[in-house]
Amino acid sequence: MAIKIEMLRCFSAVAEAGNLGDAATRLGRTQSAVSMTLKQLEDHLSQRLFVSDRKNQLTPVGLQIFELAQIELHQFDDTIKAIQAAAVAPQGIVRVASVPSVAGLMFPSMVQRFRDVCPGTKIELRDTDSQQVVDALSRGKADIGIASSHHTLNGIQQTPLFSDRFGLICSPRHPLAHRTGPILLTDVVSEAFIKNDLCLSIESKSFQEMTSHADLSARNTLSLIAMVRSDKWVTILPKAVLHIAPSDLVFREISDLTSRRQVNLLLREKSPFQDYAEKLKDVILSTNWETILSAG
Repeated sequence: MAIKIEMLRCFSAVAEAGNLGDAATRLGRTQSAVSMTLKQLEDHLSQRLFVSDRKNQLTPVGLQIFELAQIELHQFDDTIKAIQAAAVAPQGIVRVASVPSVAGLMFPSMVQRFRDVCPGTKIELRDTDSQQVVDALSRGKADIGIASSHHTLNGIQQTPLFSDRFGLICSPRHPLAHRTGPILLTDVVSEAFIKNDLCLSIESKSFQEMTSHADLSARNTLSLIAMVRSDKWVTILPKAVLHIAPSDLVFREISDLTSRRQVNLLLREKSPFQDYAEKLKDVILSTNWETILSAG
């Protein structure tokens, strides 16, 4: 008997749920059917996958097989999605995931230029944080990614796009917006400072020490900007973020913080429509980023 994909799905569901009942509900099957499928898999492997009949703890072999099963299930599901995408988009589809600050800069002109090169090809756009961009590429849910910082990944090409300086972002009504003379980190990192995920990419030890005890942090860029617009709070972000922020926010350089954010293009080397992904990559790389950034 060959191991079938549904056996692995059944086993993974029980391992994740920790019991037969919840796994059966999740799979839309009866407990007896799930139990029988598990037994068939264990008999085929001649190994016990769970420590006891309660199914709440994997054996060492079971843990190893669970990890392998997860990889196989993700790959199978992604393949099915690719097949379905090919069916509904016979002329091709390219999936792009980007950090929001660059998506706001890139998407409008990129879409139009790509349509001129590949008319009829569908484009799926998603904006999210850098880690989720990388996850989408790794799991085959995106063909092209735009992310901050450097990420070393097998099967993914990486090309630098641009860099922009970190600085103070605040409301024009905040005292720091109109302060004459240089602004220092000590001026910014105060009780009203909001830390964000991009701050973690700043390699300055003094900066990380000064911000390690921040009382408030925000992961969502829109929530962060809303707080800053309230006039009381300030944060530190790359300058390009202003392109997706309300026009009334202010960017000021911080004299003792010269760190820059590096933005890279990530291309998955094996995609359902690789030729179209390569062409979209060329469109993005031909963009004059210096002109776009200076226009903000």
